Amino acid sequence: MPIRLKETLPVIEKLKKENIFAMTDERARHQDIRELRIAIVNLMPDKQDTEQQLLRLLSNSPLQVEVDFIRLATHNYKNTPMPYLLKNYIPFYQIRQKNYDGLIVTGAPVEKLAFEEVDYWSELTEIFEWSKTHVTSALYLCWAAQAGLYYRYGIPKYELDLKLSGIYRHTVTDTANELVRGFDKSFYAPHSRYTEIRYEDIKKSEKLSVIAGSDETGPYIVTDGANNYFVNGHPEYDLYRLAEEYIRDTDRGLDPDVPVNYFPSDDPDKEPVSLWLSASSLLFSNWLNYCVYQITPFEF
Repeated sequence: MPIRLKETLPVIEKLKKENIFAMTDERARHQDIRELRIAIVNLMPDKQDTEQQLLRLLSNSPLQVEVDFIRLATHNYKNTPMPYLLKNYIPFYQIRQKNYDGLIVTGAPVEKLAFEEVDYWSELTEIFEWSKTHVTSALYLCWAAQAGLYYRYGIPKYELDLKLSGIYRHTVTDTANELVRGFDKSFYAPHSRYTEIRYEDIKKSEKLSVIAGSDETGPYIVTDGANNYFVNGHPEYDLYRLAEEYIRDTDRGLDPDVPVNYFPSDDPDKEPVSLWLSASSLLFSNWLNYCVYQITPFEF
């Protein structure tokens, strides 16, 4: 699928080198089709890496997608220069009246804070409310999944004794759900977090159901039946992301554990093993096709 992007985004050149079709606005305007409009609230500190990871996965479909990256006006971005954000990200207040086919909200390194202590919590919950009437389907990743479940359904998060980091095996528990159509019964997915949600809390809600999970990681994919999907992990992570995090934390003197099921023989000097990339690609393409394209109106 061609990804329609702002011409100013540096990630365009990186995607082209991977043979991913990244289309500029100018070219897209000459095509007489109705592209899917996806808003991405990128809360990760390494903006360009996350952009590339998400756009790589969104490209794996015959559909044309127009992407708007959204920034929060109430947040002080410490890791990304403001000129970059001003050029490539749209403040939420400017798109408040717009409709989108899909919304993706990423994780954020704020897990150990109470939700209400996060400086942009108020604005983020505005986006959660806005999405109820302006978005066809929403996909929440990692911390955003926990935040969305907490805000909408009061599901608490719990701090782990040790960071959950690695590639974990999961089981599909709702094979009829279209988000996991074509999945093997067991599949792998990356995790990198300090908090968890628990099955017993999900079961207390009549609106929530688990699509996939494991004993080690807890519920992995949760849905509310209203076309919202809460993915309690990092399916967008590329092959080297966990290695980069491990090296970063080691350099900081944090003495991190080696990510589970990631390096051969748990040796960080060896090339990571790819166990999850095909499942992640299928998850995003299923979401675009079945949860967005098949049900979104042609006219907004």
